[in-house]
Amino acid sequence: MDRLEALEAQSVYILREAYAKFKSLVMLWSIGKDSTVMLWMARKAFGGHVPFPLVHIDTGYKIPEMIKYRDKLAIELGLNMVIGQNKQALREKNTFPDGKLNRIECCKALKTTALRNTLSGEWPRYRLDHHKKKYVLDEDKEPYTGVIVGVRADEEGTRSKERYFSPRDKNNDWDVADQPPELWNQFKTDFAPNTHLRIHPLLDWTELDIWLYIQKENIPVTSLYLAKNGKRYRSLGCYPCTKPVDSNADTIAKIVEELRSGKFSNIAERSGRDQDKEDGGGLETLRLDGYM
Repeated sequence: MDRLEALEAQSVYILREAYAKFKSLVMLWSIGKDSTVMLWMARKAFGGHVPFPLVHIDTGYKIPEMIKYRDKLAIELGLNMVIGQNKQALREKNTFPDGKLNRIECCKALKTTALRNTLSGEWPRYRLDHHKKKYVLDEDKEPYTGVIVGVRADEEGTRSKERYFSPRDKNNDWDVADQPPELWNQFKTDFAPNTHLRIHPLLDWTELDIWLYIQKENIPVTSLYLAKNGKRYRSLGCYPCTKPVDSNADTIAKIVEELRSGKFSNIAERSGRDQDKEDGGGLETLRLDGYM
């Protein structure tokens, strides 16, 4: 096997192990390149069908192209698509764009709190009705306790501390110092009752691996990743806090070439995400509380 084949085989194995071991399983789909690759491998792992819901936390501030892409692909692939949102914060304008919160507080409200309450079933969830082609109230209140997430260890420092099977407590809090060892591809999948689990099939992938796989598999991604007028996005988030980078890579092949050239070797992939830069520890502060 070459590197991509080996990475794919391990990720497919992780996905199948998660499905076999954990009952209330969902996959988080951020609409970005990593979680879309993970979605593609889930379809491969289960014969073209994704046997668990996909959850998207809609902050209300996603770039419009992202939402259009999400719904188009969900309908085309027949995905069991579930949406969660902090409607109260949006209604009361308790957000950063409206000036009431800083970026970290806004992320906690629109992402972390929304994610926690969506997974627990405490807040209303909305499911895509494929017949009506719109989102309707989901009557299922069962908590989701196994959550597949498309994080990569090379993308950001705190993510390198993760495990493939990473336990959280019942509140989704992450104790970085209390993670099970994972040696020689031996994974702990037996956890105490009420353990909330995050599963990370892409942990060993790199940014270049992701784009090579997208190129190889011809995976459709949102056009925001492709350069227009000398700019493109490397990492996608909310439009008030996400900036594009200088680039003329307007095809997948050119993105691969750009990464191989080392153009971004000294520039963090999430350098355009402003919330990571706040309070001296931005993303780790959020992730300890259950953020992706």
